[in-house]
Amino acid sequence: MKSFSFLRLSVWFYLAIFFAYLLGPLVIMSVTAFNSPEFPRASPWECLTFEWFSALFQDERILNGIWNSILVGAGTVVLSVAMGLAGALMLTQIWPKLRATYYTIIIAPILIPGVVLGISTLVFWDRINRMLGLGADSFLSNGLFLTIIGQSTFIASYCMLVLVARLQRYDIALTEAALDLGATHAQAFRKVLLPFMKPAIASAAVLAFLASFENYNTTTFTFGEYPTLTIELAQKVRYGITPAISALAFIIVVLTVFAALANEANIRRKELVAAARKDATVEELESGRLRLPNFFSSNWAAVALVVVACLTIATVGTATVYSPQQCIADIREQKRLETEARIQELRQRRAEEAARRAAEEAEKGDAATGGTSTAPATGGNNSGFGNVFDPNALGGGSSDAEETDDQSSAPSSGGGSSAFGGAFDPNALSGGGSDGN
Repeated sequence: MKSFSFLRLSVWFYLAIFFAYLLGPLVIMSVTAFNSPEFPRASPWECLTFEWFSALFQDERILNGIWNSILVGAGTVVLSVAMGLAGALMLTQIWPKLRATYYTIIIAPILIPGVVLGISTLVFWDRINRMLGLGADSFLSNGLFLTIIGQSTFIASYCMLVLVARLQRYDIALTEAALDLGATHAQAFRKVLLPFMKPAIASAAVLAFLASFENYNTTTFTFGEYPTLTIELAQKVRYGITPAISALAFIIVVLTVFAALANEANIRRKELVAAARKDATVEELESGRLRLPNFFSSNWAAVALVVVACLTIATVGTATVYSPQQCIADIREQKRLETEARIQELRQRRAEEAARRAAEEAEKGDAATGGTSTAPATGGNNSGFGNVFDPNALGGGSSDAEETDDQSSAPSSGGGSSAFGGAFDPNALSGGGSDGN
């Protein structure tokens, strides 16, 4: 029993870490959208503000990027779902020995880096444009066209995988029965196969739109004059981001959660209707009055959807009447005072450091003066460098009296003897003899 409890605690602990790792960045970014600092940060918390949402809706580049992303996503959905459905039908109807080869070819674009796809798309369609003799402003050089084509080359593979998974559960006998009853192939496809594939087509369309909306690598080389949202965000990050980006991320997260809860609530509603039909009587089925349980009591997704909708409405309503100007002014004044206090502290430290250095230099000077006070006893110009610069050192270190005695006795041996062994004596040129000789 203890081991089972420990196992459950371990599972819950692992799930907590997993979801914290998965959703933590989104939560932190959502919090920064409501904090007043100009750089996105969750702490320290300063003031509750909604101005970053206003700044977001006033940014023309971001709005233009969103519009371009929607256009590209719509075109990519149409093209990718159509190609994915054709590829799925071909895969299920092709000769069995060729299915592996065909599957490998269809899946290959997923394995190719997006940078390679973007460059190859640009080069290929530029070559086609030149071969047809069209100008640089033709539709083959249009950024929207190139971006849709480039993204569809690999997104169609994702769509095909989703559609194949649904198509494998399809009974081909239904199509054969429709053909036996006189329907054409187009009618059998439209009235038998297509209704069966609608859930998978919807899932593939959502997947294709999301993959197109967030794509960056391929779009970098093909967008031309139509930068998408990811391109605009990447360009803004180079010059520094603002919490307006966090506001955009928060809006995307809320829309995603809202759509997921709406889909889950709809699925739950269908399950309740199916269960009610199963237990209903013939009269109830004919009249269409089914006894359904309380929708909100048995549908947690609907309750969560209502809660999210109420919170969204409350947030929008608060944003229209709330003004953070006074709080922001108080925070700025507090920052100014803290900055001045830091400046004063820094100046005081510098003054103390300068005084300490001056005291150390004064102590060194006093020590040097005390060491040279006895220098006159040995020489008249002691500079602390071993009397190198003392003029008397040229005479071998003797005093003035000794020089006088040497000069008085010099005529007996030579008239201009110096301290360098008579090297500079004029009489030394004649062999060192005197005038009397």
